Amino acid sequence: MNVRALAVIGLCTAFVHPAYAFLEDAEARRAILELRQRFDSSAEEAAQMRRGMLDLQSQIESMRREMAQLNGAKEQLEREVSEIQRRQKDLAAGVDDRLRKFEPVRVQLDGLEFTADPAEKRDFDAALEKFRAGEFAEARKTFASFVNTYPSSGYVPSARFWLGNTQYAGRDYKEAIANFRSMLKAAPQHARAADAALSIANCQLELKDTKGAVKTLQDLVKDYPSSEAATTAKERLQRLK
Repeated sequence: MNVRALAVIGLCTAFVHPAYAFLEDAEARRAILELRQRFDSSAEEAAQMRRGMLDLQSQIESMRREMAQLNGAKEQLEREVSEIQRRQKDLAAGVDDRLRKFEPVRVQLDGLEFTADPAEKRDFDAALEKFRAGEFAEARKTFASFVNTYPSSGYVPSARFWLGNTQYAGRDYKEAIANFRSMLKAAPQHARAADAALSIANCQLELKDTKGAVKTLQDLVKDYPSSEAATTAKERLQRLK
């Protein structure tokens, strides 16, 4: 190859190289732009995802707070319901206790069985307690009040018997006789009837009514022959002859 040909080839090469380089730069720029666009798009998507996650986290926290509030309200409601139920039970128990105070009770006394109001039982027991304590004056008032307050009570025969004894202790023999006779008339088969008859005879003897006492003792032996009082009456009749 001659010198002229080499020069032509070199000239052509000098013109072709800058154009090729220009094409390469354009491709590179497009590639960079595409990468940048992809990066920007990915960054936006990531930012959207972060915002979405933050929103979701905020919603979760809000739901947790609401759940906590609901749980707190539920616990408070349960406490209030429990308190209401407790008060209802206490109220029901109180009502039952009050009703029980007015419910009749079964009583067995001096061979008799009957029903009585709680107030009757309370008042009779209180009067008898005074008698047993030797407080005869107070017992007399209490038994007299009982007989007047509860004239139809099953306690009345026993109350009259003890009232007569308080009157005898107070030497009010006529009142005692009248009271014992009222008892015998109302309840001649009472477990303390024979003792009441013997007490009448004792009062008559205290009043120097020997004839009346003898008659009473004789009736006692006839009406209650198997009683201990009848045995005592027989002994007294022997002394009175």
